[in-house]
Amino acid sequence: MSGQGDSAGFTGHMLDLDEDDDLEVFTKNTSLADGSSLPNSPGSMVNQYRLEDEDEGLQAVHTKDFFITVSNPESHVTAVETFITYKVVTRTTRSDFDSSEYEVSRRYQDFLWLRSRLEENHPTLIIHPLPEKFVMKGMVERFNESFIETRRKALHRFLNKISEHPVLSHSEHLKVFLTAEELAPHKKQGPGFLSRMGETMRSVANSVRGLKTRPGEFTVMQEYVEDFSNKMISVDKVTQRIIKEQKEYLDELKQYGPTYTQWAESEDELADSLRGVANCVEQCSQETEEQISHLSEVLLPTLHDYVLCAETLKTVMRRRDKIQADFETKNEALLSRKDDQEALQEEVNALADRIELADNALRGDWKRWHSGMRSDLRSAFLTTAEKNMKYYEKCSAVWESFLLTQRAETCQQKDGDDGS
Repeated sequence: MSGQGDSAGFTGHMLDLDEDDDLEVFTKNTSLADGSSLPNSPGSMVNQYRLEDEDEGLQAVHTKDFFITVSNPESHVTAVETFITYKVVTRTTRSDFDSSEYEVSRRYQDFLWLRSRLEENHPTLIIHPLPEKFVMKGMVERFNESFIETRRKALHRFLNKISEHPVLSHSEHLKVFLTAEELAPHKKQGPGFLSRMGETMRSVANSVRGLKTRPGEFTVMQEYVEDFSNKMISVDKVTQRIIKEQKEYLDELKQYGPTYTQWAESEDELADSLRGVANCVEQCSQETEEQISHLSEVLLPTLHDYVLCAETLKTVMRRRDKIQADFETKNEALLSRKDDQEALQEEVNALADRIELADNALRGDWKRWHSGMRSDLRSAFLTTAEKNMKYYEKCSAVWESFLLTQRAETCQQKDGDDGS
């Protein structure tokens, strides 16, 4: 990305959803933006995008030199705490690694350590977020199998995002995280918690007071981040509500079907029809359960991932502003003070170099992040669209089959009555 023009272009890709109207997301209009109707086979459109994504994925596989998996979550209970460890397996072709394969055990706190060290060393790079320490609203209880699996996938995604980054993937801290049997000796190095907290507070204080001459491209970037954050929070909230309502609907279906089965026992003439309805309800219940599973395991985690990404972007922007605020403060001191001019000039020059490096890092990472975000969300939306179509097609087919059998029985009964 270079200059304000590129930044401004991002606003055209915003998720256009007003938070006050967050339930009115979809429309019954089946026309495309250019006025043409939807293709006869929507699945073909989904497959077209999928083929493009697969081509991109194959190219990525050929160029990747890192393959990381997070698996085998195990619970550990001690007198002090309960925690989960994950097996992290790394395969690499990089020459700076002593071996081509490593296997280590890591817990959530270890992932936090890695991310904090990456942030300390690269404050204006966009580092993919980790899942929250505690379960988010509307999800399952902590240490529930479903929650652990959701977290495992998020940790797997975090490491792979880092491994694909052209700068972060070469971090010595990442190498230590992936290869060291024990992290404790490495964790003792570097600034402590209070030091990091103080740095965060200073960053916030500097960003709150405002800047005098922030470049226009970063102002546009910040406005985009705020807007993007609001949209993602809204869509995430609605998706959680839809899942909750779908689960309530599923509970009703599971009560609904057996009622028809019981009813059939006391109605001989209606028995076949009642059992048919019960069977349809049972099949629709199974399809609904799969639909809920997809929304919970695919769409919602992706959306929530980018809710967290938006917060990461805000933090990165504050760090970038802090560097500029420090530069402006020192530059003002240089202009107003007559003593220590040489020392102040050196500090100003160093800060000028630092803000230039920070801006260039953020520009490059912003473009990379934006491309990845659009790819991730597009994939999630297309997969969900295809899943929705299959869900309604299967449920519709179940009821259509029932109707055909009932009509056939009605015709046979009518023919029998006419013959008699």
